[in-house]
Amino acid sequence: MSNDLEARIIELMPELSKGQKKIAQFILEHGEKAAYMTALALGNSVGVSESTVVRFAERLGFDGYPEFQKALQELMKSKLTSVQRIELSASRINENEVLKSVLLSDMDKIKQTLEQIDEQTFNKVVDEIVSAKRIYIIGIRSSAALADFLGFYLNMILDNVKVITTSGISDIFEQVFRITSEDLIVGISFPRYSKRTLKVLQYAKKQNAKIVSLTDSKISPLCKYSDYVLICRSDMVSFADSLVAPLSVINALIVATGLRKKDDVARTLEKLEEIWDEFQVYEKENR
Repeated sequence: MSNDLEARIIELMPELSKGQKKIAQFILEHGEKAAYMTALALGNSVGVSESTVVRFAERLGFDGYPEFQKALQELMKSKLTSVQRIELSASRINENEVLKSVLLSDMDKIKQTLEQIDEQTFNKVVDEIVSAKRIYIIGIRSSAALADFLGFYLNMILDNVKVITTSGISDIFEQVFRITSEDLIVGISFPRYSKRTLKVLQYAKKQNAKIVSLTDSKISPLCKYSDYVLICRSDMVSFADSLVAPLSVINALIVATGLRKKDDVARTLEKLEEIWDEFQVYEKENR
């Protein structure tokens, strides 16, 4: 749990009513469960009314329980272990409706991302991609798939893109030690946030490189080092991270960059088509 929220609850504890103290204690001890409870469910768990839970949220400075719950979810999801995630998903998803539940959840994440993402920031990121001397991309664990996807297509558009491989921490720094203020690094990380990604961004910041982060919220630790942040909703449904919205934003970055460099892209693809045809890279359709 965020030290700020925890400190706020502890600070207010002496001033809280008996019922509100029960809520506070439950949240401090079981924040990962409380984050996904309704006000009524939380009240029932500690033996107080729903209205007491709402007043507790307001006492902490929130406009109401939904705002408090959203903040608590943002703070807690980076703390959940894989075991806790699957236990939580078991209580939230009907086993007979997994497909429907997951697809609807992913649709909602894209919708939330569209509503929350800053289009001006997005356009500035495209400017930085086009103008950078070198572009580094880092994503670790589940985010590695996103980094590879972005790198694969940017390499078709530009000739200065490097996806950082992650065999070891020292190996990572050997790949980025030449980064300068003329370069751009794109860091991709979602809960649970990668320490190695953060260390690389910290190093890039010291070298005055431009830093773009794709992450899940404004309280993500990546934001501390970033010049530009693209917020992509990734709230987990189970132990597997949902990366649909981040991938959609990455698709948009690729398309926008391609449009800026459309003449270069056309020439590159024409050359590649000749190579693919000569070396039979793709199966030809019999027509």
